[in-house]
Parts: sequence; C-alpha cells; structure tokens
Amino acid sequence: MTATVDVLVRGAGPVGCVAALALRSKKRVAVLGKAGQPPAFRPIVLSYASRLILERVGVWPSLAPTPIETIRVSRTRGFGRTVFDAADAGVPALGYVLGYSELLRALHRVVEDLLVGDEVSARCVVHAEGTAPDAEEKRYAQDALVASVRFSAPAATTAFERFTAEGPLALLPRAGDYAVVWSMRPGRARELLSAAETRFLEQLAAAAGARPGRPVAVAARAMHPLVLRVRKKCIAERAVYIGNAAHTLHPVAGQGLNLGLRDAWDLARLMGSAPDAGDPALLRRFAAQRSVDAGAAIRVTDFLARAFLGLNPFAGAALTTLDILPAPRRFFARRMIFGPSALP
Repeated sequence: MTATVDVLVRGAGPVGCVAALALRSKKRVAVLGKAGQPPAFRPIVLSYASRLILERVGVWPSLAPTPIETIRVSRTRGFGRTVFDAADAGVPALGYVLGYSELLRALHRVVEDLLVGDEVSARCVVHAEGTAPDAEEKRYAQDALVASVRFSAPAATTAFERFTAEGPLALLPRAGDYAVVWSMRPGRARELLSAAETRFLEQLAAAAGARPGRPVAVAARAMHPLVLRVRKKCIAERAVYIGNAAHTLHPVAGQGLNLGLRDAWDLARLMGSAPDAGDPALLRRFAAQRSVDAGAAIRVTDFLARAFLGLNPFAGAALTTLDILPAPRRFFARRMIFGPSALP
C-alpha cells in the first residue's frame, strides 16, 4: 500500500511538534493528535540549545520566557556550593523559564495544518506520544511538588538549586516570581500540597535558605510522581521513539524536555535528506547517534537524584571541586546545555 505521508508523528506535545516542524519542508508529515487544553501550571526550563532549535522552526519569537543567567547550587546540610554563570559557559543564558502551556500553545499555532485525528499510512512512524508501555521503570522515593511562589525580593535572572535531605529543590525565576520544583518523600509532598499557605511557606523557607529572600505567597500547587523510564530500543521496524516515549528522566538539572528536543532535531536532520524516512539503516544510525547523549543524560540525572541526598561527603567535595576549578564547571554547564557537542 502506498504511504499517505512520509512521516506520521504520534503525539502533539512539544517534542512531536518540533520534529514535524523541522521535517515539514522536506517530507510529507502528519501529526496524530489534537490541540487540546494544556495542563494548568507546569514550569519548564529550556536550554540555550533548545532555544536555537525553536528559533530554527520559527516558534521562539512568539515566546516570552525569563532567562537564567546564573545558577547558585548549594546544600541544606553539609559543605559544598558552586555558581554557574552564562558568561563562563559562553552562552547568553544558561536556560529560559516558561510554562509548558505557553510553549504548547505557540507550537500548536504553527503546526495546526499538520494535525490529523485518525491514523494514516506512513513510511515511518515517530512515537512522541509519551511513555512507552514497554519501557523499563524505576520509581524514585520522591514526588515533585511544583508551585508558583512570590518572594519578598522579586526574582531576576538567578536560579537556585538546593540539595536537601529528601531531594533537590529548584527555584526558577519566572516573570518576577519563582517556579518551584521541590522533590521530597511522597507522603510529605501530599501533606504540603494541601497544607495551609503559612505552613507551606514556612517549610519552603527552611529548605530554600535566606539567599532568595522570604517566600510570601504561593499559588498553583501540583504534585507529580518521579520515575526513570527507559525503553530498551528507541527504534523498531519503520518506527522510532523520541522524547518521553524513549526516556523519562528525573527533573533535576532540567534535562528531560531538552533531551527530547535534541532527539527531534537530530531525527529531522537525518530524515530530511533521506529518500526513505523509514529506512532501517537510517534508523539504526539515529539510534547510534543519540545513544551517547541520552545515555549520559540518564546517568547524570539518576546520579544527582541519589548522590546528593543526606550528608554524603562526596556531594560536598564534588560541588567544591566545581567551584574551585572553572574548566570542569564550564564543561559540565555546556554538557547540560548542548549534549555531546560540548565534548572536546
């Protein structure tokens, strides 16, 4: 049977939309999904590399994110701290904070003509619809509590990553407030999700330390379970898995969506010039090309989620080393931003 399109992208989330937009000038593309109502409040951090990708597919100018120029990393207990700076890393910003719904709405406006409501035949199916049912899963002993919090001092362009005894706490500047992503034991996350505002703010102040200021108001609280899911193979017969369909990561260091966007961009670059988008050799080349980036991101985020808990002296030594030595600090920052292209 003759294929209706060259590429059918299953899933109209950011990763699927970017893959379709990057391919549309060279291939016949359809996106199976719909421009539904996005989730209420879900903060995301786009790396500078993701900004470049979104610029190339024509979406970036319609976004209004808050840049992160500095990241202060510290621990609530024990020694060790460091500071990452955009200028040291050679980029205008280490990342950009916005709401998931803002990005999704911008993408849906430009991908609307590619959306289809029913399956169509294709030379290759790109799975970007979310978690693959056959992925291996590891449940972390943490849930993520997210919220929008106003502090006594308005947020500017500095983010804070604070490693607590229960898990990492990220304070991300967003339009004058902070988007909070706070990993903790599931029972405590449930309690703080519905706790009175005063109690929530007291607990946040104790965990965040004095440097960001004093939290004074909270809104849009939500809770998400934290898991690591990895599909053994990201390719199948005339099919490829990208983004969360291939790997779902812990949110520490903000790698999940950025890794997925790099998946989408690299796939489009390979497919765009190929006569057959589903050619098995092409898909094997994609899997090999992405294995270094994905494997490193999975290992780093899994390590950070576990190694910085409690009073682990290695964690303090690692942060101190990064603080003292600019070359490793620059390399780590660029690796988190660009993936393997940061390698010497």
